[in-house]
Amino acid sequence: MSLRYMCHFLLLTTVLLAACGEGRKRRKGHDRDTSHYTQQEYIDRKLDSNQVNSFLQHDTAYAEYIRDFYRQREFHYAWIGNDGQLTEQAGNFINMMKADADYGLNDSTIISKPLRELYDTLLMEGDKFRKGDKAMPRAELLLTAQFFAYGNKVWSGLTSDSAKSLEWFIPRKKINMQSLLDSMVNRPASAFEEPVNKQYKLLRDQLKKLAVLEKAPWDSLKASRKLYKRGERDTIVAVVKQRLHILGDLATADTSQLFTPVLDTAIRNFQERMGLKTDGTIQPALLNALNVTPRKRIQQILINMERIRWMPAETPAEYLLVNIPAFKLYVYDNNKLDWSCNVVVGKPGTNTVIFSNEMKYVVFSPYWNVPPGILVHEVLPAMKRNAGYLARQNMEVVTGSGSPVNPGSLNWAKYSGGNFPYIIRQKPGGKNALGKVKFLFPNEYNIYLHDTPSKGLFGENKRTFSHGCIRVSEPQHLAEWLLRKDSSWTEKKIVAAMNGDKEKFITLKEKVPVYIGYFTAFVDSDGRLNFRDDVYGHDARLAATLFGAK
Repeated sequence: MSLRYMCHFLLLTTVLLAACGEGRKRRKGHDRDTSHYTQQEYIDRKLDSNQVNSFLQHDTAYAEYIRDFYRQREFHYAWIGNDGQLTEQAGNFINMMKADADYGLNDSTIISKPLRELYDTLLMEGDKFRKGDKAMPRAELLLTAQFFAYGNKVWSGLTSDSAKSLEWFIPRKKINMQSLLDSMVNRPASAFEEPVNKQYKLLRDQLKKLAVLEKAPWDSLKASRKLYKRGERDTIVAVVKQRLHILGDLATADTSQLFTPVLDTAIRNFQERMGLKTDGTIQPALLNALNVTPRKRIQQILINMERIRWMPAETPAEYLLVNIPAFKLYVYDNNKLDWSCNVVVGKPGTNTVIFSNEMKYVVFSPYWNVPPGILVHEVLPAMKRNAGYLARQNMEVVTGSGSPVNPGSLNWAKYSGGNFPYIIRQKPGGKNALGKVKFLFPNEYNIYLHDTPSKGLFGENKRTFSHGCIRVSEPQHLAEWLLRKDSSWTEKKIVAAMNGDKEKFITLKEKVPVYIGYFTAFVDSDGRLNFRDDVYGHDARLAATLFGAK
């Protein structure tokens, strides 16, 4: 976008936001809206249907939407008032596009060349149309066409097929763009809400800050040794202080080479935001994260804004969110983060799937039915080597109906995964791979949340160890939260059920939405911008789609 055009855009927006269309006519067949918003009246001016048809011969991208929009309003103008000026609502829309350009959303904002050229003409002629100006119908229709193009790109994002090809199986939000346009042009500008998730807006706000940093040099920080701690002095300490101050983690500028307690705190804050080990030291992982350029971070935000376009604009009052790259479970209640805990997710190759469903069951002291892949590659080979393997692992062989089968009666040598006619399951107990409780939200991917006996893995920084299911570090807390509305399930009763010798299914009285998401850039509940590694390579594939990156 040229500097001249940006200046024109800003000037035009300032003028137009102050302008209100006058001499409007009441919508035929509709009374005024008595809800929170006041239904605006139609503008007197009308388009000729032939003008619309002529325009659509050359602008066919959203022809059906544009034609239907004007038919429903009997061809009354939407954007240009009777005084020949663009309406307040038009100014608001223009301001949105200008703001997106300021935020650096050049990948997401469609700038119409014909509309831009018309703006330049209007500016030279005093920012308004003359009565009967032949450019008026074209400007009106260009704005409407631009709205559909902009809305589908910025508020809807890539098509559902594109999202699925990127392994995203959370149902896409649905937007009625014609109703949205009607809402924009018939309500005060201040009443219009973009149909995007709150997280989208939070990330967009961060873009402006990074755009400022992008203009400054971003030298790579290098150290002469691998570890620096509080109390030490070195030149690297001074440059790390400078970088953390620029990024906002260190509040006060400090050019000294002394590793102070204040720097320790600032480093820990940055490490938390980056998902690094939080130890307050200067070491290679910290320097690598500090060396990532603002341009790279901007691109990472844009990738995640695209994903968030696909999410519901409004989330339920209570829900569970697993963010795979953050290795975290977030529990929301009354539209606020209630608590969170560490999780273990699928390792690359056995990725945890990105999808959503509803939590329906809590299963205490569960059996673990050995999945086909583990049966073929681990259990059957182990049984062929040692007949006592099942007993040591507290496992049993059962039929499809659950009847026990004596493992000693089977000829294990003849079985492979494809011809094994039984189920091998691990009985409840301390060795059970699912731990003491599992949480089911039935799905075609056979993924669920569960406890684990391998508690040490929750202390690892990068927690990709499972075969796809999600291990929860605080399973009792989760069980208590899910059953909190049922007074019969006390903490004591839950602990007893978790340590029982028989499997116990509990159906939740109210289903709880569960989202398994993939966000490598997000703003946390404290307002801090976070980044995470692209553990499954999904960012790289989406970048190729959005930016043509290799």
